[in-house]
Amino acid sequence: MTDTPHPRGPLAPVPVAGAREKPRLRKGPLLLIALLLLGVLWRGAVRHADRDREAGAFQQAQADAVLSLRVAEVKKIAGPYHIELPAQTLAFEQARLFARATGYIAERRVDIGSKVKQGDLLLRIAAPDLDQQYAQAKANLALSKAQLLQSKAQVEQTKANLNLAKITYGRASTLAKNNYESKQNADNARATVETQTANLQSAEAGVAVAQATIDANQANLDRLAQLVGFKDVTAPFKGVVTVRNVDIGDLVSADANGGTALFQLARDDVLRVQVSAPQAEAQGLVDGLEARILSTELGKTFKGRVTRNAVSLDPASRTLLTEIDIPNPTGELRPGQFVRVVLDIPRVRAHVNVPAPAILFGAQGPRVAVVGKDDVIRMASIVIARDYGTSVDVEEGLSGDERVVLDPPVDIRDGRKVTIRQ
Repeated sequence: MTDTPHPRGPLAPVPVAGAREKPRLRKGPLLLIALLLLGVLWRGAVRHADRDREAGAFQQAQADAVLSLRVAEVKKIAGPYHIELPAQTLAFEQARLFARATGYIAERRVDIGSKVKQGDLLLRIAAPDLDQQYAQAKANLALSKAQLLQSKAQVEQTKANLNLAKITYGRASTLAKNNYESKQNADNARATVETQTANLQSAEAGVAVAQATIDANQANLDRLAQLVGFKDVTAPFKGVVTVRNVDIGDLVSADANGGTALFQLARDDVLRVQVSAPQAEAQGLVDGLEARILSTELGKTFKGRVTRNAVSLDPASRTLLTEIDIPNPTGELRPGQFVRVVLDIPRVRAHVNVPAPAILFGAQGPRVAVVGKDDVIRMASIVIARDYGTSVDVEEGLSGDERVVLDPPVDIRDGRKVTIRQ
């Protein structure tokens, strides 16, 4: 028996009585939604392209537009440049006084702020041990002088003995030749001459020793006399006492390494103004240059001149230590005071002075926008030599007869046409 294929196909399910068919999806609404989305995207793309074109056109218009800018004329400067530096005042001379004699403070005549003249007595030290050493040294010197006299007398005595021995030997040798005296006696007389000669040499050496002892004792006495003189401490120069570390009754030691300074003395009728000049100014800073010293507290200006400099720059700070001497007869300025020094330093070479608002800083370094005769921009790179805050000195990049743009926009470029406004 042959199977007959089913009209719905071999795999088609057999419909069941009472079952519903699934609804089919309609393609029309989906296609409509897709078309709407495409339309929205196309419209957005068109609008975006229009905006890009408008922005590009606006930017091109802005780039091609003629700028209205302010300019300033730069000038070439060859004269001295003005500089103001911080400084401090120092005493022209300053010394710490130590004790050279060990003892007790017996008298003190000065205190902090006392004005003294050179040679004035500051204090007196009582040093009984030193006085005893000095007295003993005088006695030793007197003893050595007496020993010298004794040695000289012994020399004279030895000379007399030698002369007697020579005479005796002469007689004995003559008598021995004529057999009136034994040879033994003649030899004894000759030996006596040699002995007395040696005694004379010894006595003369004793004189030399006594003289050397006198010299040594005299040197020791002179040393102690100097130390005794140091019991009176005097001022080494005219000035004012700035520090006092001792009082009456204090024990002081003659040791400058471990001891305490008695006083500190400063000369303030002339002051040193010490200033550290930067490397850029050091080349033109020479002795004799006029200087003005400004004191904020006094509201006054003092005049002086550069007196000396260290010649060599400090490798740590790259500055040149410079001193200016100024008279201070009234004592208005005080040592250790902060002041400002104003100098007009000659230029080593001419510079072009440019206003600070004209400078553009960027990856290419400092630049300025130069306006040519045809009012076209030319960007110029510059090398700054000195910055004053409101202006700078330029050593390369400008000749000194240009016009530069003030507050230039960041997008300024070569070839841009500009108009000048006041």
